[in-house]
Amino acid sequence: MMLEEGKRRNLGRGLSALLGTEDAAEGASDSTRTMRLVPVDLIRPSKFQPRRHFDDEGMESLVASVRQKGILQPVLVRPDSDATGGYELIAGERRWRAAQIAQIHELPVIIRNLSDRDALEATLVENVQRQDLSPLEEAEGYRRLIAEFHHTQEDLAEVIGKSRSHIANMIRLLSLPESVKAMLESGKLTSGHARALLNSTSPEDLAQVVVRRGLSVRQTERLAQSRPADSQQGQPSRAAKDADTVALERDLSRALGLRVTIKGQGASGQMIIEYGSLEQLDEVVQRLSLRPTL
Repeated sequence: MMLEEGKRRNLGRGLSALLGTEDAAEGASDSTRTMRLVPVDLIRPSKFQPRRHFDDEGMESLVASVRQKGILQPVLVRPDSDATGGYELIAGERRWRAAQIAQIHELPVIIRNLSDRDALEATLVENVQRQDLSPLEEAEGYRRLIAEFHHTQEDLAEVIGKSRSHIANMIRLLSLPESVKAMLESGKLTSGHARALLNSTSPEDLAQVVVRRGLSVRQTERLAQSRPADSQQGQPSRAAKDADTVALERDLSRALGLRVTIKGQGASGQMIIEYGSLEQLDEVVQRLSLRPTL
């Protein structure tokens, strides 16, 4: 790992460990970082960028500021393994985009040799701290850190600076039906509404009711509780699951980064893995296809 454990924990409080200000505060040598001017066309966006949408109005404001004052804060990059002499952007993509629009040809950069895991963490932390991500973008970032880099929810919460329950609840949003996720992405539903719908047996139908009536999160929670996921409308509720089954569901969900439900009667039953995209399904198939090396 390129970041020491102490600095990894500090990511949740800021990017100072990566940008070098924390090093300076601790009396570290400037040799731990490199800052220089780099041509904009030598920098490419990060493959780990969780953001899919950039606010046009906010970008216009940033471009105007860049034209007037220039780039005041350096962006964070790492050497690009796919391009000799090039760099991969880790943090500061809005500034990089604004510089291109403002026709600024060089950017101040801080160059760090980061692993893929550290790069994804830094990119996600920056966006989460600045509240630049939609709920689904944030959830997908957490899922990737768990699925691709084998984080647990506990240590991921420490890295990001959020609670474990926040991480778990955000990841659960990815198991919502696509139509509900579209409402969440468009802003018709908030993440609070979406979390309440997770407890319903018919989230798509309830989402339509919530949007049509303009219900609050509390009202949505009450509506979802009136039709819980473990009961069918008009039928008696199923027996509560035993503690071992609930714990196993929780452990499997944590390991896969997806919602897992176990339904059993006696020695037989079903294990249901909910996925929100074909990419998630492909990852589960790949994991289940792994065979131990002899």
